[in-house]
Amino acid sequence: MGYDIERFVGYVNEGLLCSICRDVLEDPLQAPCEHAFCTACIHGWLVHHSNCPEDRQVIDVSLLRPLYRYMKNDLNRLQLHCRNREHGCEMVCSLESIDRHERECEYSQIPCSNAGCTVQIERRNLDGHLAVCEYRSRECPNGCGYTILSAEDTQHNCVAELRTELELLRSEMICRVEEAKHEMESRLDSQRRHMVQKESILQNEIEELKSQMSRVMSDVRSLMAAERQHRQELEQAELEKREL
Repeated sequence: MGYDIERFVGYVNEGLLCSICRDVLEDPLQAPCEHAFCTACIHGWLVHHSNCPEDRQVIDVSLLRPLYRYMKNDLNRLQLHCRNREHGCEMVCSLESIDRHERECEYSQIPCSNAGCTVQIERRNLDGHLAVCEYRSRECPNGCGYTILSAEDTQHNCVAELRTELELLRSEMICRVEEAKHEMESRLDSQRRHMVQKESILQNEIEELKSQMSRVMSDVRSLMAAERQHRQELEQAELEKREL
């Protein structure tokens, strides 16, 4: 559907009206026959028809194109009243900027931001409504620190709420202690395996050193025996030399 023509100030060219809803074009598309339509209108029309509603020429969705630039410019320059005019808004602006204005208009009806509240209120009155809304939240006046809804005042029990919070904290603490315990046990197991591996490596190195030491001692003994043999041979040679 297009923009209600009654909202516009001054004359609106016939070529800027939707050929289906007869209101001012909204998000316009143009057929090859140059008739223009609101996007929603022509798409709805083509669900049940395959021709232009003006001249009955055959058209298809794939043949629809954006409005000519000069027509688009003429459309954007049209002046119209805000849709909240009946609520008191006196703003008149171009069609090009109307959406931006209406998104921020102080007279727009918006929902209350409090969960559970179904009231629709003008944006300019929202702060006043929030101050008295029965679904507004506030801190408990008894000092327990909880945020409560005004609608729940009669059901709020500080002791029960604090006891529930305490139980939750205790459960959370137990979970954290268990997690820390499991993590520490995992680390200890990892360190224990590392120490066992290290001990095994050191034991092998010790055994290798013992083996090397045994071979060295055997070599030393062999050298000492050879030295004694050599000394005896020298002494025998010296005796024979003296006899000669």
